[in-house]
Formats: sequence, structure tokens, C-alpha cells
Amino acid sequence: MTAYQITAAIGWTLLHFLWQGALIGCATAVALTALRNARPESRYLVACTALFLCLAWPALELVRRLGGDAGAKNSVDELFTAGLATGAQLDGGWNALFGAHLGWIVGTWAVCALVLAARMVLGLLWIERAATRERADPAWQARLERLAGQFGIERAVRVRIVERLGSPITAGWWRPVVLVPASLVSGMSPHLLEALLAHEMAHIKRHDYLVNLGQNIVETLLFYHPAVWWISGRIRVEREQIADDVAARILGEPRRLALALSELEKLQFSTHHLAQAANGGDLMSRIKRLIRPDVQALNWKAAIPVLGLAAISAAAFANASPSAAAFAQTTQAGKASRHDTEAVADFNSCKRPEYPEESIKQNHTGTVSLGFLVDPRGNVKKTRIVRSSGHRALDSSAREALAKCSFVPAKVKGKPVEAWTAVQYVWTLE
Repeated sequence: MTAYQITAAIGWTLLHFLWQGALIGCATAVALTALRNARPESRYLVACTALFLCLAWPALELVRRLGGDAGAKNSVDELFTAGLATGAQLDGGWNALFGAHLGWIVGTWAVCALVLAARMVLGLLWIERAATRERADPAWQARLERLAGQFGIERAVRVRIVERLGSPITAGWWRPVVLVPASLVSGMSPHLLEALLAHEMAHIKRHDYLVNLGQNIVETLLFYHPAVWWISGRIRVEREQIADDVAARILGEPRRLALALSELEKLQFSTHHLAQAANGGDLMSRIKRLIRPDVQALNWKAAIPVLGLAAISAAAFANASPSAAAFAQTTQAGKASRHDTEAVADFNSCKRPEYPEESIKQNHTGTVSLGFLVDPRGNVKKTRIVRSSGHRALDSSAREALAKCSFVPAKVKGKPVEAWTAVQYVWTLE
């Protein structure tokens, strides 16, 4: 498989995830709304499943495309994509518009993903460095070991006091470490700080650090879709509520944890997103929930962000550039035309495309759909590959040869006009 084919497969996979992610986001919003009064574990499972689908669906799509199944015309996903946008079949305008820029799309995505990956790695390295170099506190180490015993954690849990840190965070699964801000050790009552550490013990008990790493990976790969960030955010909210419940149950004092969170909010520390922190989520809502759990009323305002996601995804497919839209109008058989007659190629005026020798050796065949912008004199001004044959050499040969053809221009009220027209060329080996 050529680099061109790999780039095309990745590019179309990224583009199709726009509607796939919106669909997953809307379904997740409906499920979470229905479960608004259920236990946070149920909502957490739904959100985690949704985020897994955000990774699995495009991964399967990419495998399918790399396996050579991307050229099937009117595939189910393409029809659904177009239906979201216009209620019509996906036309050549979109293929031409995006197909001409797949290299830039994939390149930009790769650069941004690498930057986010580097940021994640640097954060993990910082945590590892803090775990090994920051100072230990024997007194708090003893408190933490006692808490670990209460939670049934058999592995050794380390504690490190860090100077520049906003709130306690937990890192690691095999050798877990809890990083505690020095300002909390000196400025918060030990009784309340111990409640915050109980919250961190709940994260260790549930192995939340591994799930959070998985979230970071999905966010890095699919950073461009708002639904991914929204679903991931919901996972963090529900995870914090679960950890609050576990800590409150082990401590036997929900109000003590609520008071500790209240003191933490007053200090107005910044949030650290590289690991599970005690100040994750909305602190005030967590405090109210611990003190007085209440039934959640149906709030339609919460659906606005998800509806916005769907609208953005639909708009992305409904607003092509003028040239692409004009091309689409002239390439769909059976559609109402804005021209009296369409541009037609005079195949006697051009040579038959030459079969590339390398393609003959590898038995490459296929059908390439091309778009030509024909001026009023019948000359070709621009060309586009609307749908690839699956082989770059065949596409290029057909494009170069047919671009030299003369065309009978399109006409409006008998007057020649500039317009797009579509031409297909079938490559077969006899």
C-alpha cells in the first residue's frame, strides 16, 4: 500500500468521525439524562463505553479502508453522513473538496496530536520525578498506610510533599503515589486533609489512574471533536462522585469530606488534569451532594451543548465552498440542473490514458471519478479527483490524459458558460 493510500485512509477516517462522534455524543447525552438519578457508577459505565466507541469506531473504519474496502460507492457510513447534512446522497462536491486537501488535513492532525502527546508525556515525567525526588513525610506516610489498610489496599502507597501543586493528586497503579501540596500540609487541618487523602485512596482502590491515561490517549488522537472532550469530562465528573461516595463510606463521615472540599475551594487552587485530583469536577455540586443528596430534575439546558455538537457536524457537511457546491450540482444524475445543457467531453479530441507499467505488473484495476471545470471555450481550467480508483498511478494517468480533451461547454439560455462536469474512467486488464 502506498503512502498516498495510507494518507487517504487516515484522512477520510478522521473526517467521517465528525458525524460518528456527534452520533455517539447525542446517544450518550440521552442515556446520561435518563440515568440522572441513578448511581454514578451507572453513568460512569455509560460514559466510559461511549469514549471507547469514539476510539473503536474510527479504528475499525481505518482498518476497513486500509484493507481496500474504502472505494465501495455509497457505503452505509457515507450515506448516513450525507443524510445528516442534506438528506441526500453524498455527492462529488464533498469528495472533491476534502480529497484535494487530505494531505494537509492528515498533516495538521498529526502535528497537533504529537504536540498533545508530548504534553502528556512531559506531565507523566513530571509526576514520576516528583514521586522519586520530592520529600517524604513520615507522619503523613503513617496516616496514609493506615488509610490504605481501611480501604483494603495491599500494595504500598507512597506520599510525597510537593511545593508547587494545586491539590492532592494520585499517580500510578502498580506503585501508587499520592502527591500532596505543601501548602495544604501547613494550612489545612490534618483531620480534613486526611479526608482528602481518603478520596485519593478511593481512586487507587478503583485503579482510576489507568482509566485516566486511556482518556488522555483518546483525547490526544481525537482532539478535534468536541464530543470527545465532553464525554471525557463527564467521565471525570462521575469518577469524582464515585470516589467521594467510597471515601465517605469508609470514613463514615460524609460531612467531614464535604468540609474538606469546602476548605479546598476557599483556597482557590488551580486544577491539575494529569491525574486524579481531589478538586476534580464541580466542588460546590460535590459538596451539596455529600451533605444533602437530592433528586435531579430534568434540565433541558444541559442538552444544549450536545445539540450544538450535532448542529456543528451537520453544518460541516452542509456548507461546502462555492466551487464544490457548483460541482456537486452538475455531477448528480437525476438532479435538477441550473444549466440548459451540461458540458460534454469530445473523446475524439484526446488520447486514451496509458496504463502505467507498474500497475499492469501488480494487476491494479478500478474506476476513477474525475471532475473538470470547463470554461466557455471548452477548455479545462481545473481538475479534481472525486473518487479514487484506489491506486494513485491510475488516478494520475486518467487525470492527465482526460484533462487534454476538448469539451462542448455547458449552456444557459443558449450561451456557453463555465461549469463543472464529471467523467468516469474504468481501468480493466484484458
